[in-house]
Amino acid sequence: MDLINDFRDSEKIRALSRLIVSESRSKLNIMEVCGGHTHSIMKFGLQDIVGKHIEFTHGPGCPVCIMPRLRIDEGIELAKQKDVMFCTLADMLRVKGSYMSLLDLRAQGQEIVSLYSPLDVIKLAQDNPSKTIIFFAIGFETTTPMSAVLVERILELGLKNVLLHINHVSVPEPITEILQDKESKINALLAPSHVSVITGSKIYEPIAQRFHIPIAVSGFEPVDILDSVLNLVRQANTNTHNVYNQYARVVNEYGNTKALKLIAKYFQKCDFEWRGLGIIKNSALELKDQYTHLDARKAYDLNIKSKSENKACICPQILKGCAKPFDCKLFGKICNPKNPVGSCMVSSEGACAAYYKYTKRTLKYG
Repeated sequence: MDLINDFRDSEKIRALSRLIVSESRSKLNIMEVCGGHTHSIMKFGLQDIVGKHIEFTHGPGCPVCIMPRLRIDEGIELAKQKDVMFCTLADMLRVKGSYMSLLDLRAQGQEIVSLYSPLDVIKLAQDNPSKTIIFFAIGFETTTPMSAVLVERILELGLKNVLLHINHVSVPEPITEILQDKESKINALLAPSHVSVITGSKIYEPIAQRFHIPIAVSGFEPVDILDSVLNLVRQANTNTHNVYNQYARVVNEYGNTKALKLIAKYFQKCDFEWRGLGIIKNSALELKDQYTHLDARKAYDLNIKSKSENKACICPQILKGCAKPFDCKLFGKICNPKNPVGSCMVSSEGACAAYYKYTKRTLKYG
């Protein structure tokens, strides 16, 4: 099996397209939760070959996009502290807080490091014993195990100069929040694939049963996505609401049990403020009580008052699936990848970034 070309085969794509178009009977509003799916849909033009009944809606599956301004401002404040080396993943550097971004602060001379792996923190701490290394951890269930491994290594090595600002979130809770909104028109889901490698496909069963919607755990390639859409169409036609594991070559029912046990060892559930969705109960993780000595938010007195979001930016509506990037008056004009106003344009997984990069629609850029 060729894991790339076999899933981009033009004959398979055309065949699936014909089946979707011919079998679709009613409107299917499919939310693709993951930003990676959004980019694949836009990159390969899949929205143009599924027929008039299929509508793709972009969900809150980008960890940078859903980060509230308060958390970004906290990171910036921590990075300003004396003898601190602040670390995070690259996309977070460009997201604006109330007054600046981490990238702006780095330009002023602060030690802010972009990491490829959370475990790079270990070497930074060992090489810089006089510095406090603060790691701003972000991501869904996909990246949480790496932070759990980092905690374990910090404890094993007895490192005293590492603190963590934990911003790990989970998928089921925000999806539930969106689906229970009376204004929601979502009646099918493309569940995230990488997240499901960790969690397993079974976590979506309560959502399918509660809201009576079909769900497909899909891979990222065109054949993956179209195969998943076809399954959703067929489930809708028969009024069934099951979880279809299209990505079975990688995802199983129960996930990576070793990773899940490691997460449970060091983290516990907590409430989290999602950009555009507000505070969602038990939708994130924090360090367990016995490990709070590693919590940067507790080590420093952070009394942050953040500015409200730019009222012209509609990222919150996009994250809820109530609007598309083209609906924003700033899109492609004031807001673009070189000057992102909202978080959906900053991240490489953001819906606005995908539309800007791949769309063929004619726009007048300002």
